[in-house]
Parts: sequence; structure tokens; C-alpha cells
Amino acid sequence: MAAPRLMTAAPRLMTSALAAAVLTLTACSASTPAGTSEITGVAGEGAGTAPPSGTPASPQPTVAALTPEAYRGELEKIQKTVRDSLDDLASARTVKSLDQRVSRAEEELTGAADGLAALTPPPEVAVQHERFVAGLRDLAAELGAATGKVATRDLCTGSALVSDVGSKLKELDAAGQALQDAGGYPADVVAVKAAGKQNRRLPNGRFLRKESLTGRSSLQIDNGSSRDAVVTLMRGGTKAFTVYVRKKSKFKVRGVRDGSYRVYFTHGVDWDGRLRAFTRQCSFERFDDKVKFKTTYTATRILWHDWRITLHAITGGNARTSDVDPGDFPG
Repeated sequence: MAAPRLMTAAPRLMTSALAAAVLTLTACSASTPAGTSEITGVAGEGAGTAPPSGTPASPQPTVAALTPEAYRGELEKIQKTVRDSLDDLASARTVKSLDQRVSRAEEELTGAADGLAALTPPPEVAVQHERFVAGLRDLAAELGAATGKVATRDLCTGSALVSDVGSKLKELDAAGQALQDAGGYPADVVAVKAAGKQNRRLPNGRFLRKESLTGRSSLQIDNGSSRDAVVTLMRGGTKAFTVYVRKKSKFKVRGVRDGSYRVYFTHGVDWDGRLRAFTRQCSFERFDDKVKFKTTYTATRILWHDWRITLHAITGGNARTSDVDPGDFPG
């Protein structure tokens, strides 16, 4: 006959939130006083005087257009650099690598645009040349704006960033195609394809990884936030389990084995199963305190601990959380 099971009224591990008050100050800039004006001029002997009558104006130097062969060679120099830069950007798997690559790509595209802008192309492709240079500049500017989105983790993977700058990628691709069509010039620098924004999700309670759950304890996970979450419990250097919990949902993990666990969790939008990461609006945290599960056997009873964690701020929460560097987050 099995012994009765008694659950201890275990402490509840909750997150806490801090509210920060922000004071905004508006500064007024001084303007030119009413009734005054600014006068500019040139001082010095002969200032403002025209050249003597009959003196011919100095001719402006002309720059000879490149031959098709020379122009093709210049395009080949930047083709591989730009293509490799965009490929590296698209293949970034983590926030850390994405942050490094987006800045480098912006610099390389800007440098390529500056180099081409200084050239005089063959006259028959002058229009296509200008369009291609403009496409490089526009994409570089878009990547510069995306740098801030990566810093705030609105964008978390290369695929998400490529999708975000997709319109400028298509414009550059079209400009390169036009240059090729006009004379077979190597301007096919865009090999990546921008997909539309996705919102992929796993079912609530789907395990991504788990060891044998043969214990007596349970862990209730409440995710009342506006984003899905993935929770990982680490026992020492071992991943005990990783589970997906949808926003506004709960899930109970049963059979947790005895031990002291560190709880990590990541929130985000659009789960990429291949990368095992959220592609947008990602955050990485852990509870400062460990949760401990212990089963006690007596002559007449078996006692164990059940825990509940809440992944959103609630009134009366008694647990602190800390941000985790994405590179230190258990994958």
C-alpha cells in the first residue's frame, strides 16, 4: 500500500519589477532678435571684383570615362566584398554575431558606394551606374538604422534583419540587374533573399530538450507576458530540460528530480527552430536565486517540494531577475 503524498507549502518564486520615472526637459534655442539681420561678405583687396575684361575663364578639367574593360574590373573588385558581407549578415545566428556583422556591412557598402561614385563609367551605362551607386548608399543607410534595432534586440537574427531591410535589398538587386543587362557588367551583389516577417510558434508545453523526469516534484510555469517564452533549467552544467511556454499560458513540468537548479528564460517573437532562438523582440534573463527540489522519506511519509515561477511582474513578487548576455545563455 503506497504511502500518502504530502506536498509542502513551498515558497513561491516570483519576478519583481521596478518602475522608473522619467523626467523630460525641453530646451528652447535662442533665435535671432527681431529687427536684426545677418550680413555676409568678403573683405580684402579685390574682393568681389570680376576678372579683367577679355581674360578667359580657366577651363574645368574633364575626367575621361573608363573603358568597358576598366569599368568591369572596378565592379569586380567590389562585387565579392559586398556579396560576402551580405551573406555573412544573413547567416548570423546570434544577437552578438549580428551586432558585429551589421556594422561591418554598413561600412563595406558605404565604402563600395564611395569608390564607385568617384568613377566615370562608360557613357552608355551612366544612368545605370548612378542607380547602382544610389542602391548601395540606400542599403547602407538602412543597415545603419537597423544597428539600433539590433542594439535594442528588436532584431535578433540575420534572417530577421534581412527581412527588415528587404525593400532596399530588392532595389539594389534590380539596379545591379539593370547594369548587367546594359553591358554584362558584374553587379550581381545580392545573393540573399528577403522573406516576409514570420510569427512561428511551438505548441504550449513543447519540450525542446529534457532528461528523464522521474522525480516527485513539479514546476508550474506561468507566462503572463505578451511574448512567448522558452525556459531552461540547469543543474550544475547539465540542462535538465528546456520547455516552450506560450504567452498568456501556463505549463506544469512534472517529475522534476531532486537538485538545485538555475532558471533561465528568454522571451521573444517568431521562434526559429533551426537556430533555436526568437528572431525578434528577444530578451534573456535568469532568476538570481536557485530553486531547490528535495524529497524526504520518513517511516510513514514522503515529502517533496513543488515550485511555481512567474515570468512576468506581479504584485507581491519576491524574486529578482537579471539580464544575461546572449552569449552566456544556455542554447
